[in-house]
Amino acid sequence: MPYVFLFTAIAAELFATSLMKATEGFTRLWPTIAVLAGYVISFVLLAQAVKGIQVGVAYAIWSAVGTAAIVVIGALFLDEPFTLVKVAGVSLIIAGVVMLNLNSGTAH
Repeated sequence: MPYVFLFTAIAAELFATSLMKATEGFTRLWPTIAVLAGYVISFVLLAQAVKGIQVGVAYAIWSAVGTAAIVVIGALFLDEPFTLVKVAGVSLIIAGVVMLNLNSGTAH
């Protein structure tokens, strides 16, 4: 169940981050409310996830999956460039998360 909380937290964070541009610097009410709600939901679910997952591992997965996914979302839907440097950076983040999981004693 902790991983269900974790991946739902990631989904909420991706929702919020994807809408960040639409807030226009938090000057538009409804997108701002949606972004804030997404982040609140994300952190509440992350807090539930760390009851059953080491906090370092959970946060590493949360941030790495979120970073990788938002790079793809940005390229597909927000007209952001998808460059080799971004791919390399995300790959290094994912490699770090894998190393943390291998060292955590909770890897399956």
